[in-house]
Parts: sequence; structure tokens; C-alpha cells
Amino acid sequence: MPARLSRKDEDALVAIALRARDRAYAPYSHFLVGAALRCDDGSVIEGCNVENASYGLCVCAERNAVGSAVVAGRRAFDAIAIATSSEPPSPPCGMCRQVLAEHADDLAIVLVNTKGARVRTTLRKIFPGTFTPAQLRSGQRSTSSKGRG
Repeated sequence: MPARLSRKDEDALVAIALRARDRAYAPYSHFLVGAALRCDDGSVIEGCNVENASYGLCVCAERNAVGSAVVAGRRAFDAIAIATSSEPPSPPCGMCRQVLAEHADDLAIVLVNTKGARVRTTLRKIFPGTFTPAQLRSGQRSTSSKGRG
């Protein structure tokens, strides 16, 4: 079950995501995104999107936050705020949904825009049928298997 955010905790996450958004590097799309990822120990890790002239090398705010959290030794998350200027507030892309699902069974998500609109949802709601590490393990073949096909 996703974490329940108090209004105070939600407001704090939103403020951090909005500040991170201001630091985004998006000279091509001009679509600034900030993320504030709350770890299960209560710490908050920021991320912003970082674009590149080779578009395939762009990294989303959510994935930057997850990467920074992992570097800091944190691998379990319970909430994220994602800030954009879009109306309505934009959800994470499919790639980010999969990366978040790797570290959170379910996640409380607050989508916010620069005008103050908020949408509260969960990862399970916006990303049903998640591909999980357990599915990967269950589909792996034993290296000692004789019949390689």
C-alpha cells in the first residue's frame, strides 16, 4: 500500500520538486521537470531532467532522482512529487514508471504544476501490469540446464 502523505509532508515534497525543476537543463524541449523522491527512511532525494543534443541520451528527473538515491545507498521509496508546467500536471513517462517500480511495490505520487494544481495518484494506478524483478527471476533458465534451445 502506498504511503499516506500528510499535507505538511506533501507540501514539503512539492516545494523540493518545484525547486529541482528550476535547475533542469532542457535547452531543446524547454520542458522543465523536477522530482522529489522520498525514501523509506524519510530522506528526500532530488532530480531534474537533463537533456542532450543527442536526444536519446536525455535523462528524466525521476530517473535522476532514483540514480542519486541508489548512489546514496537508498533503494526503497514510498513517495514522489513530480513538478512540471503542463496543464494538467504531467505524469512520469513509461521508462520512469518502470524504474520507479523496480524500487517500490507501490508509490504515492503527487503531480504538480507551477500554477499550483495537484493530482494525487499511485504507481499501481498509472502503471498496472508492472514487469517485476520476480518475473525476471522466474523466467531465467538454469545455467546447468542441458537442453539449450
